[in-house]
Amino acid sequence: MEASVAPAGVALEDFRETLSRVPSPVTIVTTLSEGRAHATTVSAFTSLSADPPLVLVALDRSSDLLELLHGVGRFAVNLLAEDQAHIGLDCAKKGSDKLANVSWHAEQDLPRIDDAAAWLVCEVEQILPGGDHEIVIGLVTGCETGVEEPLVYHRRRFLRLAE
Repeated sequence: MEASVAPAGVALEDFRETLSRVPSPVTIVTTLSEGRAHATTVSAFTSLSADPPLVLVALDRSSDLLELLHGVGRFAVNLLAEDQAHIGLDCAKKGSDKLANVSWHAEQDLPRIDDAAAWLVCEVEQILPGGDHEIVIGLVTGCETGVEEPLVYHRRRFLRLAE
C-alpha cells in the first residue's frame, strides 16, 4: 500500500512524524453559546503580534467550535497545567459537553478551566483559510497566568517541563 502524499510531495506520515518532534503547549479553546459551554483541544496555538496583542489558533474545518466562533465572535484559550492531561484528552474527542467532567467557571462570559496555567480572552479578529483547517486570529482583551507549570505535548505524549 502506497503512503498518502501531500501535493508538495511529502508523505503525510513523514510530515506528521516530523512535526511530532515540535513541543507544543496543550491548549483548550472555549466559548459560550446560548448559555452552553463548548471546548476543543487545539495543538496549533501561538502568539502572533504584541502590538496589537494577537494570538492564533487553527481549528479543523469540521470543528463544531469553529462554527460557533463564526457567530459568537469570542473565545478563551486555556493553557493546561501539567496535571491536566485528562482534560486535554476529554476535549480532543468529538461530541458535545466536553467540559462535563472538568472543573470550570464562567468569567467574562467565557468558560475558564480552573487551575489552568494561563488564560486568555479573545475577540475574533479574522478567520482565514489554512488547508484542512481555518486560522482564527484573536485580539487578546484579557489574560492571566496561574502558578501552575504548563503541560506540553511532544512525540505524541504529554510531558511536564523540567528545570
